[in-house]
Amino acid sequence: MAHHLTLEERERVSQMVRAHRSQAEIARRLGRHPSTISRELRRNRGRNGYWAASAQEKAETRRSTRPWTCKMERPEVRRYVQQRLRMRWSPDEIAGRSRDDFPHDPHRRVSRQTIYTWIHAHPAAAYWRRYLLRLGRVRRRGENRGQLPGCVSIEGRPAVVDRRARYGDWEGDTVVGRGHRSGAVTLVDRKSGYLLLGKVGDRKAATVREAMVRLFEPLPSRLRKTLTLDNGKEFAEHEQLAAATSLRVYFAKPYCAWQRGTNENTNGLLRQFFPKGSDMRHVPVKQYEKVQHLLNNRPRKRLGYRTPLEILSSRLHCD
Repeated sequence: MAHHLTLEERERVSQMVRAHRSQAEIARRLGRHPSTISRELRRNRGRNGYWAASAQEKAETRRSTRPWTCKMERPEVRRYVQQRLRMRWSPDEIAGRSRDDFPHDPHRRVSRQTIYTWIHAHPAAAYWRRYLLRLGRVRRRGENRGQLPGCVSIEGRPAVVDRRARYGDWEGDTVVGRGHRSGAVTLVDRKSGYLLLGKVGDRKAATVREAMVRLFEPLPSRLRKTLTLDNGKEFAEHEQLAAATSLRVYFAKPYCAWQRGTNENTNGLLRQFFPKGSDMRHVPVKQYEKVQHLLNNRPRKRLGYRTPLEILSSRLHCD
């Protein structure tokens, strides 16, 4: 219910005041707290008694002259937002999660537009803008990606994978650093969005296959069902990968990134930490582990602003 009385409610208050109803009864009939009715009568009663039209006018005048206070001026709200911006959450993710974190405290909840407005108006706007996701990817069309030998097309993948109806269906890719000399392997569960992230010193097929085997090894068998990759040459050892992990491996069609949309979206988030052109050769393994932790604890809109770890945690250590 709205915090302020509406004109219709003030009309009812006016009628009940003239009928000599008590403040407690008025509050009960309107479904309002008695202190709300007491404050309304005290502040908006005129010389000739309480009348709805004049009470509404007084209330609107008072609100229009009251100094506006942004929610971000509240220290507890500002700390909440700043902490999550530093964790690379987007304003939409922060706003959505605040509704879950503070369901009974509207003063602690914040909208994404409020966050964006605060960032752009902040004296150190450049500092906070660097935490915002930069959308858009420049795609290289010069690479000739044909079909790898022995691969099974995505058209042969079970329909249950398309529906995201179960856990253990993964999408995989590599994120490359400067000069395509090093980078990372990214593996994302389609249903939960949970990320497995591993460093690779080069993009040789054997190196990438070994990294993926290490990442999948701790998972229970129930979380290793299928894996969908693109047609990069770094995945040429897919048959050995399938044998080592018990995964059924499928390949998206060339230049159909939307067929691995979960992975593509996650790679976009990853670029907040490793922008294009970054030299990833000297990034320590601990840093990759930290980034994996941050992204798996980042709320997602499609998950109802829960985190991938919250979604998948109950299934990670059971077999």
